[in-house]
Amino acid sequence: MESLSFSFHDTTFHALASGALWWPSRQSLLVADLHLGKSERIARRGGSALPPYETRDTLSRLARDLQSVDARSVICLGDSFDDSAACAALNPEDRQTLSAFQKAREWVWITGNHDPALPGIDGRAVPEMELDNLHLRHIALPGARGEISAHYHPKAAIRTRARRITRPAFLMDADRLILPAYGTYTGGLYSHDPALSQLMGPEAEAILTGHPVLRLPMPRAELV
Repeated sequence: MESLSFSFHDTTFHALASGALWWPSRQSLLVADLHLGKSERIARRGGSALPPYETRDTLSRLARDLQSVDARSVICLGDSFDDSAACAALNPEDRQTLSAFQKAREWVWITGNHDPALPGIDGRAVPEMELDNLHLRHIALPGARGEISAHYHPKAAIRTRARRITRPAFLMDADRLILPAYGTYTGGLYSHDPALSQLMGPEAEAILTGHPVLRLPMPRAELV
């Protein structure tokens, strides 16, 4: 399991290459913005047809992470489903996979703007939660301290001698930690976008997912 260890508010975390966050002292795995059922939601609303395999792919990656860390609890930081109807329409095979994940584990769904309601799904749904003086929610709040959130699907771009690299990224400053989107069809917002560059403090860092996991100052300018 490739990961990068770091400290946030005196707590050790591991940023996994997949975009999940491992919290060793609590044996908890945190994931953000799964957006399960996105292809179904787009088709239902008359959009372009996408291959309907993103839920299976996302759950397959989650299975590998769960096996790697042997998590006792899983906390999903909102927008776990692309909308509440997608949650209700989850196919039996994927629902069974989720149920298998949840056996002998605490499972918390923090609700998001896409999934304020989670019909017919196991686990505990809450709007936000506090653990060890850290505040977990879907969307970052201005002025928050010790906050772990999601929503923005952050990504970062850097240039090496050989090529430009763009990857989903964790963003972290003294007050907040924002997770990248975990879902397969999620896209992302560059760290230099004003929504993120104005939210994050001047000392903010980015931890790029993938291989290898890279930690660097948060890119604040568009690459040309």
